[in-house]
Amino acid sequence: MAFTGFPAAGIEFYEQLSADNSRAFWQANKDRYVEHVKTPMLELTEALSDYGPFHMFRPHNDLRFSKNKPPYKTAQGAYGELEGGSGYYIQFSAEGLMVGGGYYAMAKDQLARFRAAVDAESTGAEIAALVADVERRKYGIGAIGELKTAPRGYPKDHPRIALLRRKGLIAMKEFGAPRWIHTAAAATRVRRTWEGLSELCAWLDAHVGPSTEPPDDRPF
Repeated sequence: MAFTGFPAAGIEFYEQLSADNSRAFWQANKDRYVEHVKTPMLELTEALSDYGPFHMFRPHNDLRFSKNKPPYKTAQGAYGELEGGSGYYIQFSAEGLMVGGGYYAMAKDQLARFRAAVDAESTGAEIAALVADVERRKYGIGAIGELKTAPRGYPKDHPRIALLRRKGLIAMKEFGAPRWIHTAAAATRVRRTWEGLSELCAWLDAHVGPSTEPPDDRPF
């Protein structure tokens, strides 16, 4: 079926799951998750398949290494990655819709290339200008994390130290839950958000690119 939006019932489902994150609630309401969350997300990723293929994140948290996590995630995410290396993310939750793109978590080889390009005067000035541009257009800037100080080999007073400290680079917009997310227009908004990151992602693809590290050595 064609994507027609995320129903308000999906937001209600996540509000209730946040209040009762238990196996009993999940078992009693799994059909609601499939109908109001999973199915619309699958339909949306099909509508945006040129940014995929997409990976749908599982609704269950991995509790093997953490006893403090709730058993179920309170958001549904989907992630696509193009051949150049850029990733494209969609998230639906009780708070509404969030869309982002870039390199959220760089592996060691990617970080080395990223930092070298940020350090170089020409390419560094380019990425600094691109980040400033997307910020002017109301995108937020983020990453999986950042160092508290300069990475080894770089001065603490580097003119682009804020970028050098990052362990990734993404730009995102949090739309909340306006009426249009419940309609087919949401697909157009997501696409426009990613199109607005085309120059930033092109820089990252050109100067960082996909990791060649073994999968087990990557930070995701």
